[in-house]
Amino acid sequence: MKPLKTLLLAHHGTPGAARAEALAFELAVAGTTSIVHGLVVPDFWDGMQGDDWLNNASTRDTFARYLESQLDQENAEQIKVLQARCSERGLSYRVLVRFGDPATCIVDMAREVAADLVLIGPPRARGEPGYRSRVKLETLVRGLNCTLSIAR
Repeated sequence: MKPLKTLLLAHHGTPGAARAEALAFELAVAGTTSIVHGLVVPDFWDGMQGDDWLNNASTRDTFARYLESQLDQENAEQIKVLQARCSERGLSYRVLVRFGDPATCIVDMAREVAADLVLIGPPRARGEPGYRSRVKLETLVRGLNCTLSIAR
């Protein structure tokens, strides 16, 4: 297999994303491979207003700002950590942050950076904490014009 020039790593801080990261570092070649960190904020957060327990517009707006701030902080930390890990390994690093449907965003990012490989983590196992969002694999397989790999 020829060395990868551009590897799009879909990474959002979950245990599955950590497995994809480990595989990315096995496949990447220092000085040759560019890791593009594709961080997608799923669009299900868009409707998160707390309407069921917040009773006025001002409180809902305050909650929305708080939620945005929390997501921004978590994303900034993930970016900082992954950037440092790439730097330690002599790998070029770039981040793309998108908001929307994860599969559609990944396809769009892969085209934008002309990725040779898109790497995603496995589905969250039963019993692991966290939200069980799913990437639509059919959207990825049909939409990507490069190889897709799912870490195990």
